[in-house]
Amino acid sequence: MTTKITFIGAGSVVFTQGLLADLFAYPELSEVHVALHDIDPERLRTAHAAAGRIAETRGAKPVLTAHADRREALAGADFVINMVQIGMGEAARVDFDIPARFGVKQTIGDTLGVGGIFRALRTFPFLRELGEDIAQVCPQAWLLNYTNPMAMNVQYLSETLGPDRVVGLCHSVYWTVHDLAKLLEVPLSEVAYHAAGINRQAWILRLEHQGADLYPRLAELAEDPQLRRRVRFDMFRRLGYYPTETSEHSSEYVPWYLGHESEIERLRLPIGAYLDVVAENEAEYERTRQAVERDEPLAVEGTNEYAPQIVHSIVTGTPRTVYGNVLNRGLIPNLPATGAVEVPCLADATGIQPTRVDALPPQLAALNRTYLSTTELVVRAAIEDDPRHIRHAAMTDPATAAALPVERIWELCDEMVRAHGDALQPGLRETLGS
Repeated sequence: MTTKITFIGAGSVVFTQGLLADLFAYPELSEVHVALHDIDPERLRTAHAAAGRIAETRGAKPVLTAHADRREALAGADFVINMVQIGMGEAARVDFDIPARFGVKQTIGDTLGVGGIFRALRTFPFLRELGEDIAQVCPQAWLLNYTNPMAMNVQYLSETLGPDRVVGLCHSVYWTVHDLAKLLEVPLSEVAYHAAGINRQAWILRLEHQGADLYPRLAELAEDPQLRRRVRFDMFRRLGYYPTETSEHSSEYVPWYLGHESEIERLRLPIGAYLDVVAENEAEYERTRQAVERDEPLAVEGTNEYAPQIVHSIVTGTPRTVYGNVLNRGLIPNLPATGAVEVPCLADATGIQPTRVDALPPQLAALNRTYLSTTELVVRAAIEDDPRHIRHAAMTDPATAAALPVERIWELCDEMVRAHGDALQPGLRETLGS
C-alpha cells in the first residue's frame, strides 16, 4: 500500500522543497503519494510544479497531487506535515510594530513574548479544525508539526486531538551540535550528545568526542572576547550548559537582555531581525515562482530536517534518534507534566517513542518552568475561552514583564486583540482595559 504524506501549508514553497528533497533522497520513499494543500492557489501551483522538478532531479517517481480542499488532501494520509503560518508576513509585522510602540523589543517574536502569544492565539482555531479533520479522515496519521510557537501549539494540539500521534519538530538541537562541532574542530559524525528541555530553550546536557567531554574546551573558547558578546555564550558561562537556540531567540525568553540598551549593544542583538527573514522568504518564494514559470532549474538541497527521517524510519523500520516536542507526562520529572518538552525520541516501525530524561539541573529547570508558565496560560486562554488569561500570559512572560508595568501590559494586549481580532476565536476578542 502506498504511503501518503500530506503537506499542510505547502505554499511555504522553499521549506516544502527542502523536505521533499530529503524525502526523495531515500530510495524506499521514491514512489510515495505526496498530497499538497494550501489555501493560496498561486502558491499551491508553484509548490506542485516545484515538487515535480525535485522528484525528477532526485530520480523519484512519486504520486504528486495538489488540493485546495484540506480534507481531500488529508483523506487516508499516513503522515501529516503541518507548516502553516496564519497571517503570513503581514501578521508578523503587526506582532513587531505594536509592541515596539509600547517599548517592547523583540528579535524573532514567534515563540514567547507578545509576538509568540498572539501568533499562537491566531493559530489555535486552525489547529482545532485541522485536528478535527485528521480525527475524521485519517485518524491513524502521525501529525508532524513545524508551525510555531512550537510548545504552545503542541500542547494545544495534544489537548484537543490527543497526545499520542502529535510530535513537534525543530532543527535547533541538530544545528546547535553541528555548529559546536565546527567551532570545536571535531567531526560532527564523531560527536555524541544528549539534550533536553523545551523547544528553543533546551540544553546540551552532554557533549563528547570519542568519549572525551567537550565542555572544558567549550568553556575555554567561551572566554574569547567576541564569543562573550553572544547571548548563548553569556548564558553558558553563567548557567553551565549551552542552550540549543540562537542568541536572537534565546534573548527573548529571559528578562536580562532586551530591556537594557547596554546589553543590546554589548551582545549585538538585532531588534526586529525576523522582519528581515520575512522579507527574504517572500523574495525567495518569488524567485522560485518565476523559475517555475520560466522552466528554469531549481536548486535541490537537503535540509537534514527530522520529518523525512521519521517517515523513513516508520516506513522501513530503520531505527534512529530524533529530537521531538511532546507532552511531558513525566519525561522530564522537574518540569510540569502538562507542558510540551523537547527530548530524544526513538523512531522506528512502531512509531515515535519519547525518552525519559533525568531531572534537569535546577537552574535550567527554573528557566524552563517560567517559559512553560506563559505557554500554559496561552493554552488555557483558548481552551477556557478566557481573555484574561491572555493578559496573565503576557504578565508572566519574562521579556514583556521586564519592559512594561502591568497597566501597560494590559493596554498592549488590548491593542493586539484589536489588530488581530478577526483571526482570534470570538471569546478572546474582548478588550478589557487596564
